[in-house]
Amino acid sequence: MSSGSYSAPAGLGNRRVRALPKPLARLLAYPELLGLLAVTGVLNLWNLSLNGFANTYYAAAVKSMSTSWHDFLFASMDKSGLMTVDKPPLALWIQALSARIFGFNSWSILVPQALMGIAATALMYDLMRRRFGRAAGFVAGLALATTPIIVAMSRHNNPDELLVLCTVAAIWFVLRALEDGRTKWLVWAGVCIGLGFETKMAAALMVVPAIALAYFWVAPSGRWRSVRQLLIGGGVTAVVSLAWPLLVTLTPAADRPWISGTADNSIWSLIFGYNGLGRVAGQAGGPSALGGGGGGGGVFGGNTGIFRLLGSSLGDQAGWLLGFAIVAVIVLVVLSRLRRSDPNTGFVILLGGSLLTAGAVFSFASGIFHPYYVSYLAPMIAALVGAGTGLMLGSGRVARIVAPALIVGGAITEFVVLGEIGGQLSWAVPLIVAVGGASAVVLAISLGTRARAIAVGVAMAALLAAPATWAAETLGHATSSTFPAGGPASAAYGPGGGGGGGFGHFGGGFPGRGAFPGGPGGGFGRSQPPGGGNLPSLFGGGGAPGARGGFRGGFGGAGGGFGGDNISTAVIKYVDSHGGGTIGVESQSTAATAILNENANIAGLGGFSGRESSVTAQWIAMEVKDGRLHWIIGGDSGGSGAPGDSRTGSEAAFAIAERACTSVTVDGTKLYDCAGRASAILKAAQVSSSKVER
Repeated sequence: MSSGSYSAPAGLGNRRVRALPKPLARLLAYPELLGLLAVTGVLNLWNLSLNGFANTYYAAAVKSMSTSWHDFLFASMDKSGLMTVDKPPLALWIQALSARIFGFNSWSILVPQALMGIAATALMYDLMRRRFGRAAGFVAGLALATTPIIVAMSRHNNPDELLVLCTVAAIWFVLRALEDGRTKWLVWAGVCIGLGFETKMAAALMVVPAIALAYFWVAPSGRWRSVRQLLIGGGVTAVVSLAWPLLVTLTPAADRPWISGTADNSIWSLIFGYNGLGRVAGQAGGPSALGGGGGGGGVFGGNTGIFRLLGSSLGDQAGWLLGFAIVAVIVLVVLSRLRRSDPNTGFVILLGGSLLTAGAVFSFASGIFHPYYVSYLAPMIAALVGAGTGLMLGSGRVARIVAPALIVGGAITEFVVLGEIGGQLSWAVPLIVAVGGASAVVLAISLGTRARAIAVGVAMAALLAAPATWAAETLGHATSSTFPAGGPASAAYGPGGGGGGGFGHFGGGFPGRGAFPGGPGGGFGRSQPPGGGNLPSLFGGGGAPGARGGFRGGFGGAGGGFGGDNISTAVIKYVDSHGGGTIGVESQSTAATAILNENANIAGLGGFSGRESSVTAQWIAMEVKDGRLHWIIGGDSGGSGAPGDSRTGSEAAFAIAERACTSVTVDGTKLYDCAGRASAILKAAQVSSSKVER
C-alpha cells in the first residue's frame, strides 16, 4: 500500500481513503473515534478560561518556574528558590514550558491539561478496540471522557490528569506485552509508571502489583523469561522514578530549595511520609484533626469503609458505573477461568486487580485524602465498562445472561449515587428503570446482530446519561481552586457565599493558622440542596444556603489561597522602596496569592497552609546570609489550628528570627528586616536551644 492511502477496516467495508496523510486517513477510517475526541475536546476546552489560574498554589509555582531555570528544575514556588511545592515537578514542568512559549496566562497552563485528557481518551479507545472491538472502545472512551472528576481535572492544573494519562499509557503498553511477549512494551510501561511517579509519587505505583501479577500469570514468553522481563520493566520504573529525587538528594541543601511538606528537608521524607504512607495510615492535618476520625467530612472523602467510593463525597465523581465494572470483573473471571491461554485473563487481572488495589487504598486511606484522587480509578472503571459492553454484544447464551447482570450492576450503583446528591437528576431513576430495564429484558432473549447492537446502545445510553450530564455541568462554573470537583456548582468543595463561615460546631472558624481566610465571608465545603448528602453537620454554619460550611473565607476565596492573610500592596511597595529582596511568610498559599496578584518576591516557608514544613532558624540564617531572604512576616497563618492538628510549621523558627531582626509596622503588618542579621539569628537560635535543653 502506498503511503498516500489507507485501507479502512473490514467493519467499514472496502472503501479507501486516498490522497490523505496516513495519520489523517487512519483517523477518518474510525469516525466513532473522531466523534469521541470531539466530545472530549468540548468538555475539556469549552469556556476553559472560566477557571482562571485554577489552583493558585501550583499556578504561582508555574509563574516562578517559567522565569527561572533553577526554580524550574526544583519546582520552587518563589523567585528566590527557597521552598519547593509538595509534589514532584513533571506536571508543573509541562505547564511552565507552555508558559515560556505562550506567555503566563490561564490558557497556557490549562490547555496542556485538557490535551492530556483528550490523549487519555484516545488511548482508552485504542486499548479497548484491540481487545473487545470498536464499540467497546467507543463506550470505554466515552465513559472515561464523561467521568465527572476527569472533566474537572482536565480543566484544572492539579497534577492528577497527567497521572491518569501516564496510567492509561502504562496499561496500553502492558496489554501489548501480554499479546506478543515483547520486552519493549514492558520497558515503555515502566517509563510511563516512572513518569507517573515524577507526577504524584507513590500514587502512580498502585497499578504495579496488578501489572506484575497479570504478566507473570499469563507469561506469554514463559515463566522465567517473564520474570526477567518484569525485572527489566521494574528497573526502568525505578530509574525514571528516582531520577529527580536523586538529583535533589545529591544537590547540597544550600544550592536548592527546602523540600515543602518536610521537617528535615529530605525528599525521602516527602516520598515516604507526607505523600506516602501518611496518606494511607493517617497523618497530622488529616481528617482526625477535624474531629472526623477516619472520615473528616467531604473534604477528606468521607468516612472510610467499603462503601466510601459510593458516598456523597466520592460517588458522584467516579462511582456511577462502579457496579457495572465489578460485575464485568466477575464475568471475565468466570468466563476465562483465569486460563493462561484465554486472552481475557491478562486483561481482567490487570484492570480488575488495579481497580481492586486502588479502590481498597482509597476506601480505607485515613490520612489526607481528597475526593479528586478518585480520578485515578476512572481509567480502570471505564475500561471494564468497555469490556462489559463487548461481552453484551456477543452472541449466544452467555451474552444473554451477562447483559442483564451488567445492566443491573450498573443501575444499582447509579441509584446509590443518585440518592446521595439530594434529588438532583431526578429524571435519571425512571430513565434507568424503564429504558435500562427494558433493554435488559430484550437482551436476555435471542436477537440478531443488528437488533442486539441497538439494544446494547440504548442500555448504555441510559446508564451513561446521568454521569455525562453531571460531568457536562462542570462547564457552567469555575472549578474550586483547591479541591476541584466535577458536576454543578453545588457539587464543588470550595468557597461558599454569604457570611459567617466556620466549622459548624467549632463556632465560626478557627482564628489565625486554622482559619484559612481567603475571601469575603463565605463558608467552605460542598454545597448541597436541602436534604442532599448524608454527612453530619461538621461543615455547617456558613456559606450559601444548604452548603456544608467550613473554613472562614473558604479554601481559596478571592485569591484562591488556603491559609494565611493576603499581603497588602502597601507592604510590597515598602519593601521595594527599601532595598527590595524576598519576603518570607509562613503559608505558601499566602505567598501564591501575592505572587499571582502582585508579582511579589515572596516565599512561603511553612508549607501549603503554613503547617506542613518546619524550617530551622539556622536555615533561615543561612538564607539571610546568602542574600536570598531579606524580610519576614510572622503570624500570617499563626495561632491555633484545627483541634486535632498539632503541627506548628515553621512557627518556632519565625519566632526566633523575629527576635533577632528589626521590626517595622506597615499598613498594620509587622514586617521584620533581617538583612545583615544572620549572626544574630544564629545566636538567638542558640539561646532558644539552651532554654529548651534546660
